[in-house]
Amino acid sequence: MSIEQKQQQIAATLRLAPVVPVVIIEDARAAVPMARALVAGGTPAIEVTLRTPAALDAIKAIAEDVEGAVVGVGTVLSAKDLRAAFKAGARFAVSPGVSPGLLDAADDSELPLLPGTATASEVMTLLERGYRHVKFFPAVPAGGHKLIGAWASPLPQMKFCPTGGITLASATDFLSLPNVVCVGGSWLTPADKLRSGDWAGIEQLAREAAALR
Repeated sequence: MSIEQKQQQIAATLRLAPVVPVVIIEDARAAVPMARALVAGGTPAIEVTLRTPAALDAIKAIAEDVEGAVVGVGTVLSAKDLRAAFKAGARFAVSPGVSPGLLDAADDSELPLLPGTATASEVMTLLERGYRHVKFFPAVPAGGHKLIGAWASPLPQMKFCPTGGITLASATDFLSLPNVVCVGGSWLTPADKLRSGDWAGIEQLAREAAALR
């Protein structure tokens, strides 16, 4: 699959909802009911981060058992991560930054990558590699909506999914920008609701996020 085709897949995934839930999951048994709640709430693209031992099992369970979910993998750092996530059933990958090795591995992988950026130089590098959709991370500490807004004029070819420090209240600051497709948010799956199995609460948070535009 070409970089253009993979970028088209990423674009379609990012347009599914205004918010992509970013999930840190400790217990893979929670994955399926959590994902069903997110899909029911209108946020079907789900990024499960590789920050816990349960992540790959959670991705596999969602991919196999949750109709309507588009499950992706986050915190991808290496070719090994891409291979493991693809095998588990992930449909897209997200990285916190970029490295030559990771970009080379993504070229050889069938898994579409949403690479992380925090500077204009990184954006320019990814444009040269054929990317047209990237993550902006960590969005709020790195400069927030004002920085991305400033990039819209000199770098109009690139579209962003800002992630990091964004809340329901601040999401519209980003979503109102012409170069922002969606935002990533961890507030939809808070640790206390995952631990207690409050799937109705997670569905409600998803509904609020899906209604942002």
